[in-house]
Amino acid sequence: MSRHIVPLKFDVEATEAVVGWDRPLQTFFVQVFRDDGNGEDEAFIWEGTEFGEIETPEAAIRFLEPYCLIPNGLSATLQIERMKTLAAHDGPAQQDAKAFLAKLNARRLKD
Repeated sequence: MSRHIVPLKFDVEATEAVVGWDRPLQTFFVQVFRDDGNGEDEAFIWEGTEFGEIETPEAAIRFLEPYCLIPNGLSATLQIERMKTLAAHDGPAQQDAKAFLAKLNARRLKD
């Protein structure tokens, strides 16, 4: 998994923003945090939690644009990180975790 902290714009409610590539889920992900009023950060944007949900770096970056100053080359960096993982395979723990998540999703859809 890759993870990059992205610089924030000056006039936003966010306290931190991150973007990266999650190889086991085969998705880019984005999290944008804000203060919850008790001094703790909470994610008010959290995308890329489902298998294959965000397919391109550009799609992930679109979630960040209202809150962040997007560094030049971020899209290319994320794409390179994805490409470096193309030959990687899930180990036993990742396979078990995916099976567990699939069962949870099936149960959620049934309810």
